[in-house]
Amino acid sequence: MGHLLVERGASAHTLAAYRRDLEDYAGFLAERSVTEPDGVTRELVTSWVGSLRERGLAPSSVERKVSSVKGFHKFLVREGLTENHPTARLPLPKVPERLPDVLSIDDVDRLLSQPFPDTPAGLRDRAALETLYGCGLRVSELTGLDTTDVDLPEGFVRVFGKGSKERLVPVSGMAELALGAYLASGRGHLRPKRSLAASTAVFLNQRGGRLSRQAVFAMVRTYGGRVGLAGLHPHTLRHSFATHMLEGGADLRALQEMLGHADISTTQVYTHVDRRHIREEYLSTHPRARKR
Repeated sequence: MGHLLVERGASAHTLAAYRRDLEDYAGFLAERSVTEPDGVTRELVTSWVGSLRERGLAPSSVERKVSSVKGFHKFLVREGLTENHPTARLPLPKVPERLPDVLSIDDVDRLLSQPFPDTPAGLRDRAALETLYGCGLRVSELTGLDTTDVDLPEGFVRVFGKGSKERLVPVSGMAELALGAYLASGRGHLRPKRSLAASTAVFLNQRGGRLSRQAVFAMVRTYGGRVGLAGLHPHTLRHSFATHMLEGGADLRALQEMLGHADISTTQVYTHVDRRHIREEYLSTHPRARKR
């Protein structure tokens, strides 16, 4: 785990997933009386991958688990703990490309208007939703924001993304207003009055601690349910941010920087979503678009 934390700057969430993947793998090997790296064969690894599929895991979950195990064996060889590398030429399972879910602008407007800014929690929730959509943040980036990361006069927030990579992200006008109102009139009421070590987090829970990822997931589901968006996921707001930016004419490279993508190919998936939107608009408006 230490090499992931130091070399890749992996988040606590990533480390937890990596640990679960390796525990799953180790359990499979233990059932077959394999407890040492030298005893692992390519056939055993392939059999484990097959067992993952038989359990009905999603292709993306299988791909992640195999990637974790490949990285683990590579680490063991690199550190001189074994010469056996059973996953050296094992290909990663292919994950079918799935276009991200995107909200319409009307749906976004209805969602963001749900929190009532007449209580500290309402001000916080309005600011959190506006920031998720207005800045295109991941949930971990939102909950990781400290007050020193927010520069409203300049219109930027400083974000630490995957691999602890730092980037500056512009703040939308509506997010700026919501953040300003929350920081001025809401956050102080959520902070414990007698805390000797007050949290530096922007978004606080009712006890004055840093808002958790789980709380943000629950928040988005709750407000989404109120406007008919059952099971809404926070990442859908990030997808919507990216798609709406491209629809508005944003430069792909600039969008890559804002999203914190290391590879522009990750950002390019949103061009497919944009093309889908263009096709839908064409079919719904051109007089001869439909076959008769």
